[in-house]
Formats: sequence, structure tokens, C-alpha cells
Amino acid sequence: MTYQQTYQEWLDHLDENDPLRKQLVDIKDDEVEKEDRFYKDLSFGTAGLRGKVGAGTNRMNFYTVGKATQGIAQFIINHGKEAMEKGVVIAHDPRHFSREFCEMTAGILAANGIKVYTFPSLRPTPELAFLIRKIGTVAGINITASHNPKEYNGYKAYWSDGCQVSSEIADGMEKEINAVDIWNGVKKSSYEEGVASGKIIVLGEKEDREYLDKVESLAIHTGDEIDASIPLVYTPLNGCGSIPFRQMLNDRGFTNWKIVPEQEDPDPDFTTVGYPNPEDSKAFALSEKYGREFGAELLMATDPDSDRFAIEIRDNDGNYVPLNGNQTGYLLVNYILEGHESAGTLPKKGAMVKSIVTSTLSTKMAKAYGVEMFETLTGFKNICGKIPYLHENGYTYLFGYEESVGYAGCEDIRDKDGISAGMLVTEAAAYYRKQGKTLWDVLQEIYAKYGYTCEEGVNIILEGIPGKERIDRMMKWIRNEKPMQIGEYKIDHIIDYVDGYEDLPPHNALRFFVDEDTWFAVRPSGTEPKIKMYFYSSDETMQKAKEKNEAIKKAVLDLINAVE
Repeated sequence: MTYQQTYQEWLDHLDENDPLRKQLVDIKDDEVEKEDRFYKDLSFGTAGLRGKVGAGTNRMNFYTVGKATQGIAQFIINHGKEAMEKGVVIAHDPRHFSREFCEMTAGILAANGIKVYTFPSLRPTPELAFLIRKIGTVAGINITASHNPKEYNGYKAYWSDGCQVSSEIADGMEKEINAVDIWNGVKKSSYEEGVASGKIIVLGEKEDREYLDKVESLAIHTGDEIDASIPLVYTPLNGCGSIPFRQMLNDRGFTNWKIVPEQEDPDPDFTTVGYPNPEDSKAFALSEKYGREFGAELLMATDPDSDRFAIEIRDNDGNYVPLNGNQTGYLLVNYILEGHESAGTLPKKGAMVKSIVTSTLSTKMAKAYGVEMFETLTGFKNICGKIPYLHENGYTYLFGYEESVGYAGCEDIRDKDGISAGMLVTEAAAYYRKQGKTLWDVLQEIYAKYGYTCEEGVNIILEGIPGKERIDRMMKWIRNEKPMQIGEYKIDHIIDYVDGYEDLPPHNALRFFVDEDTWFAVRPSGTEPKIKMYFYSSDETMQKAKEKNEAIKKAVLDLINAVE
């Protein structure tokens, strides 16, 4: 059907009093908006669903979420009675309709004879990932749009290994989803009936405690080895992190911290932050204000579903400096390696994992401690999905991360985890403070020892159908042309992942190497209307590294932006 026909189909099926129908009536003369809402189904992939909330096949609403859930229910039914009895654990974030989508999802699964575990209120994504393996469910679902703007919501699917679904599982789910009649093919029962009948089991404090116990078991230095009076400020950015992060700080004995009061409680509009992405330094505006008043040495933030984590630290002049995901990764890699070595717990065959678009400086750091750094495609379904391979080959997993402020410090929590990352960074800051050093001092030591490296990510946002088509043209151009000269710098070699590379599956990304430590990568985002670029340059001083990185970035952007 054309988008106009699908638009009319929705008008015909929706009840006169349905708010979604009113949205459609309001746009009856806006062909651009109608096309954007109906030119495709909201795609279900390895990241699940993600989109703006509203009426349409390309939107998050009760019909698209219901169709996805019915398809996943059928996929689980296809795996037999044992899979149905193992069940599905469901969580949600604070966004608009997250609770409603969660309860509807639980009701649909229960109506299909599948056991359901859920929560009375919002919970962090990493807690969900942990409980899948702890309870032994066949799958997990999280209603969240992570760090996206307030207009968005999403639907993350997990499988029994505790990771977000692999491409193979996602393809199987998508086949069943596509077979569902959105109007008449969804089995439904109420959430309240499911709870009353025991088909839906409500989890609570016991499971929360089990998750936090696992997080806190990652501690390397404790007691008198750390300065628990270090002044800290934390913000959950009105998301899921508020309760567990505070509990973790209290459990670990930290006594001198403050939470940003305006961002302590859930707020689906993110009123005081706007774009709730801790990667964006603007999200730290209130944290900096309270940090200056409080004299905080470290500012920390988690995103709305508490899987991402970012920090700001004080430099030698007392200014707060936002660290990107690579820099926080350097500090964590360094602390985990140095900490385990000093504690005598560094394994003989240790392993860390990073994504292909994450800095190679940490590879040098790992090598210096005799630890192997493995590379995977982006996303923690790939990073944590490497853990079984490591076990099979005698490695001990120590840490996994990627540059987009995601860190996985525990092999039993197979997704990025802002709570455990926060604990490790706080512990590291307190450990070094006991030695008379700040995290800023440690970062400078890392650069001096392993090489001055400048890193920068650039996103070009191109929304709608024209935006997607232009992103496709940009990727086609750079893949076909494969420029071997970028400004004054010659490209030594190129890795194109489109057909796979070594043991990695096919992926729409390219890396261009000037040398081992100076390179850039290009790929489209899998969840947002962006083309993403990553620039890394290394030199004998930080100033020279920055100048090199800026020159390469400008030359690449000139080429990419010239593609109409």
C-alpha cells in the first residue's frame, strides 16, 4: 500500500475518541508529515524499536508496540513450552507511555501463555539485563528510548544470554512481527488480571538487592585504601538511576555527596535538562552549579535508563572538564588494570573488549599489563556477546566499553551499566585521592605514558526520508571513492566492514588509517537519523594531536558535506 492508503486504513480503524485518530485528522492536509508517519513500519532490528511517540506505522504507539509484542510472543511459542514457562522479564524507564507500554506488553505475553516478570515502577536497563540470567528467563524487554529526546520511546529486546538480541534472533522475531495483523492479530489481557492470576509476577526489593550486590562485588579497593570523604555530585537526569546509584554510594561508605535535586525524580519531559544525554556537556549545567557550591571533585551523570554514564572532573585550575567516552574509558581501563595488579588479582589470561570505533590507546594500555584487547562491532550485544568466546578460550573477562559512554565491568551484567561504571569511577577517584592525586592527574599520566591522543566524534543529523536517502548517498560515495589522501595526510590502509572483516560479521562502517594511532571511522547510526564520524589522532604533544585531528576532521567533513 502507499502511505496515503495506510493513512486512510488507520483513520478507518481507529475509534472516533482515540487520541491517535485526532492526530491523524490534524495532519490530513500535511503530506510531508503523513508520509513520514506511514512510509514504512517502525523497523525492528537488533536495537529493537525506537521512534517518536504518536500515530502511524513509523511511530511508537499501542498498535505498533502491540504488534511487536505479539510477534515476539509467537517467536517464544515456537521455541516450545519450556521457553514459555521460563518467561520474559520486562522493565521500563520514566518516559511518556513507558509504564503503559510495559503493562500492555506484559498483558499480551500473559494472554499468549507466557510467564511474565515485571516491576511496580521504573528500573535501570542493566538491572533488567542482569535478571534475565539470574532468574533464567528466555527473554527480556525494556521500554526505553535511552538518551533520546523526550518525544521518543523505544523497545529493547534481549535473549536468554542477557544480551540484546543478535541479528539471527532479531531476524526471527521480525519475521513473526511482520506476520501479525496489527488490528485483529494481537491477543490481549489486562495487566491487573495477569497479576491477580499469577501469570505476571511483580519483582521488587529482593531483585534490586541482588543486582546491587553484583555491582558492589566489582570493588577492587575498599576501606582505608580509599578516601570515602571525596566530594561528589551525581545526577540521574530524571531517570532510573536515582535510587540504585544513591544506594550504591551509601553501601560503599561514601559520605560526602550530593544529588542534583531538580533532576532527582522521574520527569518524562526532562524539564531542566532538555536533551537527556550525558555525552552532551550541557546536561551537566546544574551539576556544575552544585559542584561549585559543594566543592565537588567529580561530577557524574547517568542517562534516563541508566545504562550510559559520563563524568566531569576538575583540572589543575579548578575548572570542570567534561570527559568524552574514550577518556572515561582510559581512566577505567587504567584503574582496573592497575588496581588488580596492585591487589594481586590480575588474571594470567585477562581480556578486555572494545568496539571498532573506540580509541586504540586503550589497546596499548591493556598490552602493557599482558591483557588482550578484543575488538567487536558497535553495541553491547557484540561487546558482551564476546564473553562466551572468551570463556571457551580460557580468558578472564575484565572490562568492555565503547566510546559512546557505555561501560560493562561485570560479565554477569551483559549490557552497558551506568551504576557499576559510577561505582568504579568513584572508587578510582577515592583511591587516587588517598595517594594525593586527582583523576585529572591520572589522565595526564596516561597520556604521558601511552601517547597524547585527541579524540572527537561528529554527528550529522539528517531526519526524515530525504535525510535517510542523503545518509545512504554519503556512505555510498565514501565506500566507492575510498579517498587515499585526506588533506595533507596519506591514508595507509582502509578497513571496510561491509562484507565482514576477519571474524566480524558484515557491518556498514569504514575505518581509514593514517597510522596505527591516527585514524577515522564513518558509519550510519542504527537507532537515530545520523551519520557518525570518529576521529583519533596521536602525536608527541596534546597540542599537536589536536591540530592534526582538527585538520583531518575538516578535510573529511568537507568531502562528506559535498555529497548532496
